[in-house]
Amino acid sequence: MAGMTDEDVRTTFGAVRPRLIRIAYRMLGSVSEAEDVVQEAFLRWLNADRAAVKEPSAFLGRIVTRLCLNQLKSARRRRETYLGPWLPEPVVEQCDELDDITLPLMIALERLSPLERAAFLLHDVFGVSFDEIGETLGRKAATCRQLASRARVNVRETRPRFAMPREQGMEIAAAFFAASRGGDLHKLRSLLATGAIVYADGGGKTVAPRRPIVGIDEVIMLHASLRLIFARAMSRLVRYEFINGLPGFITIEDGVLQTTAIEIERDRITAIYVTRNPDKLKHLPEMLTYLGAPAVH
Repeated sequence: MAGMTDEDVRTTFGAVRPRLIRIAYRMLGSVSEAEDVVQEAFLRWLNADRAAVKEPSAFLGRIVTRLCLNQLKSARRRRETYLGPWLPEPVVEQCDELDDITLPLMIALERLSPLERAAFLLHDVFGVSFDEIGETLGRKAATCRQLASRARVNVRETRPRFAMPREQGMEIAAAFFAASRGGDLHKLRSLLATGAIVYADGGGKTVAPRRPIVGIDEVIMLHASLRLIFARAMSRLVRYEFINGLPGFITIEDGVLQTTAIEIERDRITAIYVTRNPDKLKHLPEMLTYLGAPAVH
């Protein structure tokens, strides 16, 4: 890597930046924190002895992973005092970006230790060898293999079990939007699994249930109460999208931007994930503009 010009340095970093962002986001569950970590990695890349770097992608991946591990320590303390259910910041994903790290799995990753999380993501999602992971984490390759194995056991139940065509998922999302916003509780009940759960992340910043709403009857009661709100100020649908790997939609509800993602098994909605915390939605207007959606005002 000797003799690189400033343009070469930036071009090399730019080529691997999307992958670095994906690693950092899946480690941290925060778009803004992921971008901060990757920016710090770029500064370290500028100051590194690049003549000694054989593989920039691996070198930068190690930096990002280590920065994320440091970040996770403080993030865990903040989440212990978080008001209501915590959900990762929603990310709108294009077809070629989808993998099996869906929203339920990202939530399950919170149960893992930082090292288990890193070993699992780097190996199972990003295809990094255990030898390379060992160098990143400062552990033996065999230890990293055990970390990833333990992680797989802990998150096994949240991996997608039933593959569903994207079009079918979006059809169910559209049917849910129409029934829930139109007050058709009979149709809504037909879409829900018996044990359906609603998780709403308001973070204490906006109105949202402070506990999960569990069971089909409780979910129906919630939407019965929401009918009055929707009748007074009808939802503005911004766009149907895949959000963190799940079908869903982005709306403006009584002036508040929110995302709704739905988990589906055997054609029934098993979980509804609603993000209303404005701090977690700041990146969405820019992201939608990038994807060619109408601007959000």
